[in-house]
Order: sequence, then C-alpha cells, then structure tokens
Amino acid sequence: MSKTVVIGMSGGVDSSVAALLLKQQGYNVIGLFMQNWDEVDENGCCTAEDDFADVRRVSATLDIPYYTVNFAKEYMDRVFSYFLAEYKAGRTPNPDVLCNREIKFGPFLEEAKRLGADYIATGHYCKISHENGVHLLQKAKDQNKDQTYFLNQLSQKQLENVLFPLQDMEKPEIRSIALQHGLATAKKKDSTGICFIGERNFRKFLSTYLPAQRGKILDLSGKQVGEHQGLMYYTLGQRRGLDLGGIKGEEEGGRWFVVRKDLVNNVLYVSHGDETPLYSKSCEVSGFNWIPQKPNVKEFSRMAKFRYRQPDQKVNVRINNDDTLHIDFIEPQRAVTEGQYAVLYDGINCLGGGVIESAEY
Repeated sequence: MSKTVVIGMSGGVDSSVAALLLKQQGYNVIGLFMQNWDEVDENGCCTAEDDFADVRRVSATLDIPYYTVNFAKEYMDRVFSYFLAEYKAGRTPNPDVLCNREIKFGPFLEEAKRLGADYIATGHYCKISHENGVHLLQKAKDQNKDQTYFLNQLSQKQLENVLFPLQDMEKPEIRSIALQHGLATAKKKDSTGICFIGERNFRKFLSTYLPAQRGKILDLSGKQVGEHQGLMYYTLGQRRGLDLGGIKGEEEGGRWFVVRKDLVNNVLYVSHGDETPLYSKSCEVSGFNWIPQKPNVKEFSRMAKFRYRQPDQKVNVRINNDDTLHIDFIEPQRAVTEGQYAVLYDGINCLGGGVIESAEY
C-alpha cells in the first residue's frame, strides 16, 4: 500500500514540482494550502486568493486532492507578534525562520497527521539524512538556493518524517519540469516577501502596526546630515532610502550607509566610503537550537552563516555556561545584525542556529 504524503503547497513553482515528483515516486499525495494572513495588501489584493487559485489548478493537473487550512491566529500569535516586538526594539528579525518552526513544521504537521500522513513534504531546497537514529539537515545540491539557513530552528521530532523532493535539483531544472508538465506555476515569479504576507511597501506596511518616531541622522563625527523616518525602517549596511543624496561626502567618499542605531537617543548613524565601521570580530548568540545534538566540548571550530546566501565563514565557537554562544570570526564580518540568526555548519550538515544578540567591533 502506498505511503501518504501531505505536501505544503504555496502556489509557487517549487512546491508544485515537489508534488509532481512525489506522485511520480508512487506516493499517495495530498496538497495542503496554508492561509496565514487574512488582510489584503496596499493594492487591495489578497495574495492568498491568487496563490490558492494556482494550487487548485496545479492539483487538477496532477489529479491529487487538496485542502486549505487557516493558521492566521497561530501566525499572529507565534510569528508576527515576535516580528513586531523585535522591530520595536530596533532589531532586524527573520520571520521566515520562526515561520518554519512555528507554522510549517508546527500546526501544519498536526493537520497533516489528521489527514493520515505518513510523511510531510515541502518545496524547500535542502536534504534530509537519517544516520543511527539521528536526523540530519543537509545543504541542497543547488547552493545558490539552499534554504537550510531558514530551517535552523527545527527539532529532531520535526525532521523525523519529512521529505524534501527538490534536494538534488537546481532551479532551472524545476522550471523546465513545470513547463514540460503544463503546470500553471511554471513561469510564476518566486516570492521574496515576508513569509505568508508577501511583497509590500515595507515602510507603509510596518507603519500600520508600529508608530514611527522621526529623529536625527548623524555621521560618525556627530554632525547632523539628515532626518530618519523611524529607526525600525533601517538595518546595518543599508544604503537605499536614506535620502542623503546631494550632501557633501556622497560625491567624495561614495554612498552613505547605516553603521549604528542608538535606540536610547533615537539617532541613526551613517558613514560613507570606508566600510570599516561595519565590520565586527565576534558576536554573542542566544537560544541556539542544536539540530543533531549539542557538542560534548565547550570550544570548537566550524563554519557559519550570518545571513542567507552568505558563503560559509570560518569561526571559533565557545559555549558559555548559560548555553549562549560566543563566536569569534577568523575574518572580520560585515553588517552582523542583531535579531538575525547565526547558523553553524559541519560540512553539508546544518548544526542549528541562534539569534544574534550583539556584535563586537
């Protein structure tokens, strides 16, 4: 008897092709679309409706059953409230990481079990390996699309019965397969917006939830060079949206960029030309989630990423007595940002990740 797989279908080409591949492999495939955001965008459109229409079309082509489930409350409670709190605190959160742990591998997993799933599947670009009862999250073949960074908070239980059909495939191949099989999503643009919320005017969107407080923009000498619209709208290294064009220094030393946010005094610090102020030598990390298991040594060397698609960086790691991590960089790192995740790797194995609390310059 065929095993049943419930696959999360987003209305994108990746999950569409993942469903196709599973069916070709002989699984009994059920599509499940998650609606986690009930509001329309600034253009009056509900992207969830459009995405679900694509799920319906793809499911009809593949001749598989599909369902929809609304996790809007769970998303608001477990992901979006954290997202807002972090921005209010002047940090730059990564909601996609929480979204995976708290929704896609949380309520979705429970709903899949209710539908009789032996396995769940997603269109993520990553691999799963099982060795001696340990579930290993590994990098995908397509290094440019590898998404282990976003899955760094998953547990052994969450990885126990998961399939990643795209693990050995590259994006052009995905598009080609979708076209060959006449899938409605074959030429659909990849989503690059906030998890489940979509692509929006970020400032306008955030301002509907958090009141912005204008303040001074100072250069590193303390001279005021402009006015910011609210510290929550800016992140380290940011160049766009500073509205400092025409100010002396733009022509002489290059474009201005953000180097620091002073939350106490509501000041945004910028520099231009020399990027040295952006480079740090170490960081402190909290809430580290060890995917295989916590090492039995306190100090070791590994590779790390501090943002998505960053090449692996050599680091020395120390586990503190309170289980926070101190990570020393072999080479100084640019724009290591509070609220983002530091993710450790041992070869292709993703060891897990934690939240960057501070960086030392």
